[in-house]
Amino acid sequence: MFEKILIANRGEIAVRVIRTCKAMGIGTVAVYSEPDFRSIHVSQADEAVLVGGARPTESYLIIDKIIEAALATGCQAIHPGYGFLSENPLFAGKVVDAGLTFIGPPAAVIAAMGDKIAAKKLAINASVPTVPGHSEPVVSLAEAQAAAAEVGYPVLLKPAAGGGGKGMRIVDRAEEMASALQTCQQETRKSFGDARIFVERFIRKPRHIEIQIIADQHGHVVHLGERECSIQRRYQKIIEESPSCALDPILRERIGNLACELAKKAGYVNAGTVEFILDEQGEFFFLEMNTRLQVEHPVTELVNGLDLVELQLRIAAGEVLPFTQEQVALKGWSMEVRVCAEDSGRGFVPSVGLITRYAAPRGTHIRVDSGVDAGSTVSVFYDPLLAKVITWGETREEARRRMVQALNGYHIEGVLTNIDFANQVLTHPVFIRGELSTDFIPTYLLGVEAAGNKPPVEVLHAMALATTLIYHLRENLVQHSLLPLKSRVGVGSQHQGPNEYVTKSEEDIFPIRLENCGSGLQWQILVDTVDYRVVTPPLEFYRRRLRLNINGEDAFFRLTYSGNFIEAAFCGVIRTFEIYNPREWQVARFMPPPVVTVDANILDCPMPGLVVDVKVKAGERVFRGQELVILESMKMESAVSAPGDGVVELVCIKPGDAVETGSVLIHFKKD
Repeated sequence: MFEKILIANRGEIAVRVIRTCKAMGIGTVAVYSEPDFRSIHVSQADEAVLVGGARPTESYLIIDKIIEAALATGCQAIHPGYGFLSENPLFAGKVVDAGLTFIGPPAAVIAAMGDKIAAKKLAINASVPTVPGHSEPVVSLAEAQAAAAEVGYPVLLKPAAGGGGKGMRIVDRAEEMASALQTCQQETRKSFGDARIFVERFIRKPRHIEIQIIADQHGHVVHLGERECSIQRRYQKIIEESPSCALDPILRERIGNLACELAKKAGYVNAGTVEFILDEQGEFFFLEMNTRLQVEHPVTELVNGLDLVELQLRIAAGEVLPFTQEQVALKGWSMEVRVCAEDSGRGFVPSVGLITRYAAPRGTHIRVDSGVDAGSTVSVFYDPLLAKVITWGETREEARRRMVQALNGYHIEGVLTNIDFANQVLTHPVFIRGELSTDFIPTYLLGVEAAGNKPPVEVLHAMALATTLIYHLRENLVQHSLLPLKSRVGVGSQHQGPNEYVTKSEEDIFPIRLENCGSGLQWQILVDTVDYRVVTPPLEFYRRRLRLNINGEDAFFRLTYSGNFIEAAFCGVIRTFEIYNPREWQVARFMPPPVVTVDANILDCPMPGLVVDVKVKAGERVFRGQELVILESMKMESAVSAPGDGVVELVCIKPGDAVETGSVLIHFKKD
């Protein structure tokens, strides 16, 4: 076994690898860029080496610097994590040439399976069903249009190298091809150094199913079950689970055996994932193979009781797999949520800044793999993934409920995250029924189906009673503090009641009646006509997180206070509640709503990032929806479009500029 390894990555995956190495008694060396000098992975490793500047091309992607760091610190092997150089055959080859062990598959296998076109040909030779598509990569617009005409619209443009959803676009019509191809090529060139794109038929409403395989150097290949990864936005996964409720034992065995057969034909070694899509008729097609550890590997670990990083290390050191296919058994159900720094309410645009408060959930069968803490800085240069929450249960419903509760208690301030959005998915009736597809988010949370979405009444009741109770307790404490010292008694021991309030949130109005049951901690609360029994924890009423026991079940809320306005987040719902006593309400209900004005003559920046391209000049006429500026943030390119028809008066930015959310990009002439 290795005595010391270098981890050629950052963030939560570097921390994850360090954890297993510590358990195995293996020394670790971290690499870091200049802005990452205070990162958790740097502090937890035994040693750390600076490899360059903020941009990945100045640090984490420089092969020679990574290898030099490993040699200089006396490492025997390099673990690539995922992303960056993990699927780069040149890197894997140079690691071996330097006399080090690459903890992953051989360079030739990475080259073959990492190239989607070569992998597809190999899958066809292995009798694995594949998606109909053009067999050769396209470079020019004419080639792309010809390939699409051959396959038939709609088509999916995909990079020949790499993964993670980068460089992928759906093209519904021929006239959309030019813009889509240019964007794909720019993204894939920056992410993977390879501008080749291939074209295949776009299958609507598929499930995304992947098989985890593990192979040693002695010819043994086994699969460790499947993961359902259908909940995605912009082709990037948000929620994963294992097993999938779409697979029965027969289909599971068939897909798993085909994945192993493909790995054997490729000469695969170490951990890898074979990805499939499953259509509405139950037919499955090979999608690609990821020649590395996956972000979502913990859900497999929780249902199998395995440590995949430990297996990676043992296989790289030449050991034989310690189990056979027959000894692999799935137990229970596991779910994972990726916690990302993004604004879900504004098209998942990145969010950057300093994390000012951080509290991860804890509890039985709750695991958090995190790369951040209070004081961590989230920048535009790296992936938005901050952490992963993984839960386990005897059943899917138990794992889901545990995840909802865990996310309710996850508290991050300083940057926006997708925590509440993920909870919207988890609590949606269609998700609860297990009716999943890669169209789930566009259909049920962003599309027409989402227009009539209203939070369940029990969720609104819980939020209303929590905010009203907190308001009452805080007011009671203030009044109590004004009494003479000799007249004061213990906190929570005196509550005149019953107390009545009117609580308003958006168009919902709740009459609420609070009555303390005598102990100071137990309450009977009436919301509308529904009776709730509530137990409060002692001395927790100034905190931003609140735990209440409502009708025998624990409920966690995140709260932000501003007088009689309290913002609450619970089960994916974020609402601001206004609390009034009955006399105040008689006046407040006649108050006019505030007027919000918007300057329609500017184009402001929707996200922090770097300007890649400016497509217009002063004096040009533009039309609503026309792409004007291309921004790069967190390894993704996004277009900023014209909000309406008009004439450009002034362009305020140029390529290479760093911009913040709200920065003015373009002024338009006023009518």
